[in-house]
Amino acid sequence: MSVESLSADTPDVRLTQLGLDSYNTADAGGLDLYLDVTINGASAGLAHFDFREGELWANTAILQQLGFILPPATINPIRLNSLPGIKVDYDARQQTVNIIAPLSMLSLATTVVNTRNSKRTSPTASPGILLNYNLYGSQSENSSTNLSAFTEVRAFNSKGVLSSTALTTGNRFSNSNVNDDSNRNWEGRTVRLDSSWSRSFPDKLITVRAGDILTGALSWTRSTRLGGLQIGSNFDLQPYITTTPLPSFFGSATLPSAVELYVNGLKQYSGDVPAGPFELNTAPSISGAGNAQLVLTDALGQSSTVNFSLYDTHRLLQPGLADWSIELGTVRENYGTKSFDYGSDIAINGTLRYGVNNRFTAETHAEATKDLANAGIGGTWVLGGPGGVLFASLAGSESQGESGTQYSGSYSWNNNRFNIGLNTLGTSGNYRDVATQYGSTPIRQSNQVSTGYSTQSLGSFGLSYNQVDYAEEDTAQFASAYWSKSFGRRLSINANYNHDLNNSDNNSASIGASFSLDRNISLNSILQHTDDRNDYVVDVSQSAPSAGGLGWRAQARHSIDNSTDNNNSGGLAELNYLGRYGQVQAGVSSYDGNHSTFASGTGSLVMMGGGLFATRQINDGFAVVSTDGVADVPVLLQNNVIGTTNSRGLLLISPLNAYQDNKIAIDPMDLPADLRIDQVSMSATPTDRAGTLVAFGITQARSASVILKDSNDEFIPLGSQARLVSRKSATAAVVGFDGEVYLDTLDEHNVLEVTTPSGDICNVNFDYQKQGDGIPLLGPFICQKVQ
Repeated sequence: MSVESLSADTPDVRLTQLGLDSYNTADAGGLDLYLDVTINGASAGLAHFDFREGELWANTAILQQLGFILPPATINPIRLNSLPGIKVDYDARQQTVNIIAPLSMLSLATTVVNTRNSKRTSPTASPGILLNYNLYGSQSENSSTNLSAFTEVRAFNSKGVLSSTALTTGNRFSNSNVNDDSNRNWEGRTVRLDSSWSRSFPDKLITVRAGDILTGALSWTRSTRLGGLQIGSNFDLQPYITTTPLPSFFGSATLPSAVELYVNGLKQYSGDVPAGPFELNTAPSISGAGNAQLVLTDALGQSSTVNFSLYDTHRLLQPGLADWSIELGTVRENYGTKSFDYGSDIAINGTLRYGVNNRFTAETHAEATKDLANAGIGGTWVLGGPGGVLFASLAGSESQGESGTQYSGSYSWNNNRFNIGLNTLGTSGNYRDVATQYGSTPIRQSNQVSTGYSTQSLGSFGLSYNQVDYAEEDTAQFASAYWSKSFGRRLSINANYNHDLNNSDNNSASIGASFSLDRNISLNSILQHTDDRNDYVVDVSQSAPSAGGLGWRAQARHSIDNSTDNNNSGGLAELNYLGRYGQVQAGVSSYDGNHSTFASGTGSLVMMGGGLFATRQINDGFAVVSTDGVADVPVLLQNNVIGTTNSRGLLLISPLNAYQDNKIAIDPMDLPADLRIDQVSMSATPTDRAGTLVAFGITQARSASVILKDSNDEFIPLGSQARLVSRKSATAAVVGFDGEVYLDTLDEHNVLEVTTPSGDICNVNFDYQKQGDGIPLLGPFICQKVQ
């Protein structure tokens, strides 16, 4: 390539980068070349070289701009082939040069391959009201009756969710004196449980809640029920993000290569990387210790493998990520027995977890109320290599002039076969927290040790030791052992032994078996021995299909008490039905001569989108689908038919995943041909515990094929343009063969203006006449020429 072929307006800076401004034939000592350069498979652009004695030469400035790392005392010019480990392929015909150089000689940017899903959705909430109910009733053989109802009333819109729960109970007791009516009156009460309003801000990962709240807590703190205000982070608002640190795998490729990542033999990622160093960030599908292999295959087909050890835990946060909450209010007292009972003292509570780096997450907690202050710090470490997870915390309190401390620590390690866990928590002095002001004191000492081992041939084994020392009670100490083994896909056997170190009368041992049969039927049996008592239980059941249907359960039980020589037998029979509108259950039970019957029902009532719906209980997001009043339209959720719209063109779909995209579509194949559909698929993204309206625009289209003739009874010429006078701004329809034109925006009465290819204009009047569900053929009509 010659210098003259370059554009005259090439910027001076670019000329300097290419070395063109220093061109001098007297100094070249050979042939000047300006070649298209490729380095390790990546294009590096145009650069200046000198060709002499059959080899390429270049000055240091050019090579440094191409990414080469050269010693400071390098003498100009440099013969490319003199550089150690370099391969130069010069193509004189194409005026290109392909250079393969060791990565140690190049300064290349690190390519970061991030497989984390950071997708963010836009949730919506439509106005509506919901009632969740859970009803239960039982009656014993002496005619004593118990009824209870748990209800939740929920109202929601784009401003948030207002919710209130309540528990209602009713009891009627009876004795053997049938003439005594004093014991046959109903006793009932209703207790309000929780009432709150909440609003979330997904972009900021923050939720605000007012009313009855539960304070944030860590593994070494206790939650407290307050009546007040809470604000804090909520990672559920963006379920697609990853909050835990993800391992990074580093490597380098001399040539463009394909990279594959395997964790414990399972492929986690495959993709391509350019030449140079790279960093692969990905989420492993394990928790605990594991091994990873990075397989690199370059453009020449050569493969190399790099092995890594890793330890993954979900207790850590990504570096710079904070999980926090702040609460302010008064303590809720006598929860579940009194509706409005709050303390008089204001309490404040704060909790924070912060990801310091990939191996350490710090946490702190503080709370205070009248005459009490409590604060502490803690941290979680992933030890070097596959060393496990270490946690420690220390807290102190000051209450009415008395102080106390609390310490805790834990260590855990596991892989696909072995696991071990150590936990301890203890207090000294007069350690108190806000929960102590209205409830029990913290545990004085708690220690746990557990270990387990799994083998494919022998099953899983485990041992554990637990010690709990309550301030007001004796110390409890017990040890346990378990074993379980699966035999194929149908049979599994387990055995357990519990030993009370303080009272051997509480020792127990059991062995059980589970067997899976066809048609979703399962059989479970257990034999348990406790002191002088033996219990035998056999349970067979068929669960109701998730799509709806019948389920049942039958149980037989026999007990032998060796100390009293008493033998007791009993059992139960239960039938349940899961339907579109909820679930109902009924059964009878008998044990030791005592008989009772019971029944329950759960479901929801929803008022939203102009309709009232009965459905199964709703605890997450949902949607109401509207088809503009068109009935019997099949609706699909994630490509599966979920139902059809009712007579008002509405269908409720539940449950949906809140803050996630749920694909909802309609099937237009069985709809009449004269309907116009804006779109057949949408993504519904509801907020938490609220509904969203998904409206498919379906309108009645007055479509018809119209045959037009002129005043001479001849078909209107091919290519004429027909336009409705009422919609002159719309695109004109083209007349086809035999004067036929298709129109899809007709009115009940229509005036059509037709322009022929010769420029003649005529008008025609006609009424739309529907003919079944198909597109009618109207006419022929005479088009009167406009004078």
